[in-house]
Amino acid sequence: MRAATSLIRFASRIARYRLARLGLVKPPHPIVLTFSVTNRCNSRCRTCKIWKLYQKHPEKADNELTVDEIAGIFRTMRPILFFNVSGGEPFLRDDIHEIVGLACRYLRPAIVHIPTNAIETDRTLQGVRKCLEAIERWAPGTPFTVKPSIDGLREQHDRIRGVKGNFDSLMQATEALKRMARTNPNLHVELGTVISRMNMDSLEDIASFVHNLGVQSYRNEIAEQRSEFFNMGDPITPTSKEYERLMERFSASIRENLKNKRRLTRMTESLRLVYYEYAARILRENRQILPCYGGTSNVHLTPYGDLWPCCTLGYDEPMGNLRDADYDFDAVWHSARADQVRRYIRDRKCSCPLANQAYSNIACNFRALLKVAWNMLFT
Repeated sequence: MRAATSLIRFASRIARYRLARLGLVKPPHPIVLTFSVTNRCNSRCRTCKIWKLYQKHPEKADNELTVDEIAGIFRTMRPILFFNVSGGEPFLRDDIHEIVGLACRYLRPAIVHIPTNAIETDRTLQGVRKCLEAIERWAPGTPFTVKPSIDGLREQHDRIRGVKGNFDSLMQATEALKRMARTNPNLHVELGTVISRMNMDSLEDIASFVHNLGVQSYRNEIAEQRSEFFNMGDPITPTSKEYERLMERFSASIRENLKNKRRLTRMTESLRLVYYEYAARILRENRQILPCYGGTSNVHLTPYGDLWPCCTLGYDEPMGNLRDADYDFDAVWHSARADQVRRYIRDRKCSCPLANQAYSNIACNFRALLKVAWNMLFT
């Protein structure tokens, strides 16, 4: 019922998002909030250097939004469809369950999602349990997806992630989460891979391994250069031809297993199949294939209260800071600076295959949405 209500809410906003993108009306509140709750990270990934931030600027570690500040922000926002927690490593925040509880109380998301590197298995599992309790208190029945990352098998994963023994802790956490999901029907366990030049030749082996684990879903995203990750200039992204070749085989594997998936997983993987197709075209043509609704349907909140249209533009095109606006979301969302950022995106001065944003772009495009429906009904 909650998910259906949220979908209806989203459908009612699509027309306004389209008009807002053209600058004809004020944008309604976003339907997707990605919140990087911390930049602390115990991984040392070769595709991301976010962990270096606090080495260079240790004072920032004490400047992350507090639970009271987060509550003040969420109170000024309207209900959303998708609450995507990001980082750093989200479970390094001891109050992660309080943040999830605040989101459920004030934002009423249809889905809550948290990724993890699963390095500290006990901390991760304790955090998941507390998050489930918070969801049960404030929004019973809300699906909660937890996505441990797998970038290779055994030593390859440890090498890319920069932490010896990470693969073993990942497997321990995954098995424990699967057991937890048996008694918590709202918990969905999936695995995800960041495809880079360091593991692209191993994707089929990784995918085969993951499917044999019996998790509910497996997804991938392409390694990108983002200002958020402090990896600009790093040669990590596969070429468009390499990625297209990989996605043809990966998508075929998804289609083979789609019929046996649970309803939520079937819907999300049908959406991802369309995303993989468009992501390959974006890389090949270096342009926005679909109109982008970054900063309109979606928004990104940093640990310090900055609002970004997305994490790809990040530090380069910020919309404003909520601390400076007394935690009033509307004051930043409807500011002249935010409108300037939206015009930048509308004028197609950027293009990227960012998955989180692409899903909303697909949902706002009738032709792309028909492809999703076709996958669900006929694959």
